Amino acid sequence: MKIGCPKEIKAQEFRVGLTPHAAREALAHGHEVIVERGAGVGAGFTDEDYVEAGARLADTAEAVFDEAEMIVKVKEPQAVERKRLRDGQILFTYLHLAPDPEQTRDLLDSGVTAIAYETVTDASGGLPLLAPMSEVAGRLAPQVGAWTLQKANGGRGVLLGGVPGVSPARVVVIGGGVVGTHAARVAAGMGADVTVLDRSLPRLRYLDDVFSGQFKTRYASAGNTAELVAEADMVIGAVLIPGAAAPKLVTRAQLADMKPGAAIVDVAIDQGGCFETSRATTHQDPIYEVDGILHYCVANMPGAVARTSTLALGNATMPFMLSLADKGWKQACEDDPHLLNGLNTHAGKLTYHAVGKALGIDVLSPRLALKL
Repeated sequence: MKIGCPKEIKAQEFRVGLTPHAAREALAHGHEVIVERGAGVGAGFTDEDYVEAGARLADTAEAVFDEAEMIVKVKEPQAVERKRLRDGQILFTYLHLAPDPEQTRDLLDSGVTAIAYETVTDASGGLPLLAPMSEVAGRLAPQVGAWTLQKANGGRGVLLGGVPGVSPARVVVIGGGVVGTHAARVAAGMGADVTVLDRSLPRLRYLDDVFSGQFKTRYASAGNTAELVAEADMVIGAVLIPGAAAPKLVTRAQLADMKPGAAIVDVAIDQGGCFETSRATTHQDPIYEVDGILHYCVANMPGAVARTSTLALGNATMPFMLSLADKGWKQACEDDPHLLNGLNTHAGKLTYHAVGKALGIDVLSPRLALKL
């Protein structure tokens, strides 16, 4: 199979979908790899690294899309990229379709077979291709939140860990999954007073058992959430419903009860965000203010640490990419129901229920899509 990797063109996105190591593995399996010149530079990989691995360089993105049977990326295809997709081609990348009707419609019109990293599952019910970036984003969230809190950026001027005689910042993490756990660990490690909210009692028990003493836990009732958000210096949104739009858990009216200059970091922004006032920003202009509260809502947070993120993502995606290339998408998905869960569009049909529900589009069962 011809596997293509174009350079990412979303603003301030430095990651790359295919590492030289992954290219070498694909070639060892008998496949051909085409990489756009400069695709890996932002993550620290030179064109020579890809050539040494055996990949062939293309001068333009158009050449990659025209020739490749499978496109491997990081971020969702931008409008100009979506015009280059075609029926019968495989797209393997993050999609986050639920809050993005325009992208969804373009993918359906193209006929492309789109497999989304964020909806591939595993035997334990996890999301193995989302987890590495959730870990990165979770660990980044207190770091960028601490920067947002600095007075020069419009924040409260609060040091996350405080100093002797001065209380540390209060950090509330909404969601105790992968993002929330990593965010809480790092914020607590920086000396903050951290509370994690979640609706799963088994998850809260797990967090208490494993991290006892590092941070506190509370049940995520509406009352507890409102009370803790009002007291917080920083609120980290870490809620995920796989493939679906994130629920809005903090309203604009609640901002009036928060401390002026407090910081919101919405890690769920790829799925639309879990604060009513959230809107996607970029690394170039990451912060905006609503009613005196600073919002950090960068939609590709892991792109800030592109080298680490690319290596972590490549480790997770490579086995699935090789399966798709070795067997073809139908056989690979037939053999692996967890990979089939990643199928979002095929031949003009939407195949992921949560996206269909969010956008009001009819959905074809992935199993039926295998028969088309």
